[in-house]
Amino acid sequence: MNKLFPDAASALEGLLKNDILIASGGFGLCGLPERLLDAVRDSGVTGLTFVSNNAGIDGEGIGKLLRTKQVKKMISSYVGENKEFERQYLAGELEVEFCPQGTLAERMRAGGAGIPGF
Repeated sequence: MNKLFPDAASALEGLLKNDILIASGGFGLCGLPERLLDAVRDSGVTGLTFVSNNAGIDGEGIGKLLRTKQVKKMISSYVGENKEFERQYLAGELEVEFCPQGTLAERMRAGGAGIPGF
């Protein structure tokens, strides 16, 4: 099985659809899957729930998808300096679930291990 793809859009082919949950790595602006986030944005899918420790900043990271209003819910431990996130949340356009960083990490680990009730 060849796991190398010519670009991010090819890697995501057949996986993206509306109303899915995406777990996105990175911390602040470090280690973000920028090309994959660009491909998600460019696909036009909507109603996305993102699980990430933060929502990036305006125009960077998940902030790119917030700007295009493709995100309906964020599950995160920190929201930071993203003014578009703040605007959408205060306007009732974005659902937010805050989760402490350690709990968020354990929820991710448990879900990956097949423990659905955590």
